[in-house]
Amino acid sequence: METEGKSGADPAGWQISKDKAKSDCRKKAQESQKGMKTEKEIFALVDNIREIGFELHGYLRHGHLEKVYENGMVHRGRKAGLNIEQQYPLKVYDVDGTVLGEYIADLFTERCLLVELKAVKRLSEEHTAQLLGYMRACKVEHGLLINFGSPRFEIKKYILSSLS
Repeated sequence: METEGKSGADPAGWQISKDKAKSDCRKKAQESQKGMKTEKEIFALVDNIREIGFELHGYLRHGHLEKVYENGMVHRGRKAGLNIEQQYPLKVYDVDGTVLGEYIADLFTERCLLVELKAVKRLSEEHTAQLLGYMRACKVEHGLLINFGSPRFEIKKYILSSLS
């Protein structure tokens, strides 16, 4: 036991630093999920994503699996210089801030815009409810719902104004 004390391997001290590291990690994750962009920057980002999606739909048309469109959006977004993450884990929070689990976002762009992709004939109310539920639970204010599955490209922008 004396050897452990001399080497600095103090279990109690280790636990405190481990808890602090977890706390710091949680704070960084929350900050990254919020994204620190102005409304003007977010709307410019939305315009950019819309153009990328429209061009991708024009090239591939409808009929592919959602994953193909997801890969295409990531490829073209990164070529355009966007920080776009595929299958990005976001924390799901309860009203009191307790982490309940994780949601895996199709795309998370510039750490502030949640993008939910679909490849269906027609968007439904369930798709909208799904996106709004994800945005609320993950405390993300801006979201896009994009459908590549219909002959016409569909995109809808949603904003949650109070995320407290």
